[in-house]
This record gives sequence, structure tokens and C-alpha cells, in this order.
Amino acid sequence: MDLLKNYQKKLFPYAYNILGSAEDARDVVQDVMLKHLTTQDQAVENETGYLIRSVVNQSINLKKRNKKTVSESMWLPEPVEMTDTNMIRDEILSYSMLVLLEKLGPKERAVFILKEAFDYSHQEIAEALSFSVENSRKLLSRAKTLLKDVAEPVKAPTALPANYLQNYMHTIKNGNVEHLVEMLSNDIIVRTDGGGKIKIVSELTVGASNAAELMLYVYKTYQHAFTIAYRELNHQPAILFYNDGVLVNCQIFEVEDSKIKQIYSVVDPDKLNIMIRS
Repeated sequence: MDLLKNYQKKLFPYAYNILGSAEDARDVVQDVMLKHLTTQDQAVENETGYLIRSVVNQSINLKKRNKKTVSESMWLPEPVEMTDTNMIRDEILSYSMLVLLEKLGPKERAVFILKEAFDYSHQEIAEALSFSVENSRKLLSRAKTLLKDVAEPVKAPTALPANYLQNYMHTIKNGNVEHLVEMLSNDIIVRTDGGGKIKIVSELTVGASNAAELMLYVYKTYQHAFTIAYRELNHQPAILFYNDGVLVNCQIFEVEDSKIKQIYSVVDPDKLNIMIRS
């Protein structure tokens, strides 16, 4: 049982980083492990390598299928708690990076992740994904071209001044729009994922003044009655909002030079329920 748990812990980051879905990642890992444990007719020399290859390839195939069925509305990854002991924390990508990786096709994404996050050589990637070294190089080059605006490392824990988010919420509670605008980057982007199930004010809001107006409106209309908790999700600071004990909103922050650059707001009840069950 300990061996199974250790394998699941090791395999989860590969699946999750490719899929951006904790629930799908767990399903893939469980399916691969079950098939491996129930298939005794072939010997495997490198069990760990075999399982990683299986998980990566199954994740790529599932991502392809999901890409075809995803709705036109805003889609954000399922965030994960950094206190979860069932995964290797340092191998989970930052939330901002997961959002950026949605620009890539499944194979480009897998090659980029294996090379940049897991330090695979092109030879190892080629063997894992059953194509040539040259193909691996081309896919990585294409991925980097598509992500040319990325200035942050793949894994980028965000260090914030003490009580930064508490001060942010205090500013919102007081309705201090000038101070709030000062805390925001001029080109801040607020993305909201309702999963097509929740009516939201705006899927995409750009600019400090617009973002401040949105945050104040949402707080006065909804959040003033909610309980607040501060967490770290995918190496980034986050605020969780609870209504009568039920998680109804998760906001993940990207901060640069003490200014909030991005806010990722998840209100999709399915994703929030997965967070609760995790």
C-alpha cells in the first residue's frame, strides 16, 4: 500500500501539470496504476519510467479530448492546496504558469513541462513520447515561441509582504478606491471562471480602474457576508470565500513588485467542490 501511495504521489504532478485538472489527474494516475497492477503478462525493467510514460501519454490524449469539448467561456485550471501531502509540492507548477500553458497544444505542453519542469533531455522526451529527438526540439521551440511573453520561471513561489492580502481586503471593505487602485498594476487582468453554471459580472476585466470597480462591486453585492480564509494555492497567495460554510469563490493572485498583476477568480461550483474533497 505504501508503494502504491508513493507512486501515486510521484505520478500526480506529471498528469496535473499537463491537464490542469486535479480530478482528471487523479483519474489518470489511478487508471494507469490499476492497469499496471492487474497486468502480469509482461516484465517491466524500469517500473517508474514505464509508469511516468504511461501517465504522460494518457494525460496528453485526455487533454486532446478535453480541448475539443471545452466551452467558449473562460476556463481556469483547478487549483490545489500546497498543504496536500498526497503530492510532491515542488513539482506542481505555479497557477499563473498553468494558465499560460493553455496557449499550447497537448504535445507542446507535455514537451515543455518535461524539459523545463522535470529537466528531461530531448532524448528522454523522445523515448517517453515515441517520436524523434528532432521532433522534441521543434515542439519545445514552438512552445517557447507561443510563450515568448513569459518572463517568470516555471515554478515561481511569490513572496509577499506580511498581511498583504489582509490589507487588500481591508481596503476593499473600507471602499477606498484610490488606495485599491494603487495596489493594482496598471495593466491588471481579472479572469473569472464560472464554468457556465454561475452568472458572473465579467469574465475578463482589464486595467486598474476597471478592476477596482469590479472588486468593490462584487464585495458590496456578495462578499460582504462571506467568511474569508487566506491560503497558498499552486505556490501563489489566495483568498477563499465561504457562504454559510460552503466554498463559493477562490481568488488566486499574481503579484509583481508589490502590485497585483493578475487575479484568477474561480466560482465554478464543480471545481470548488473538487477542492473541498481533495
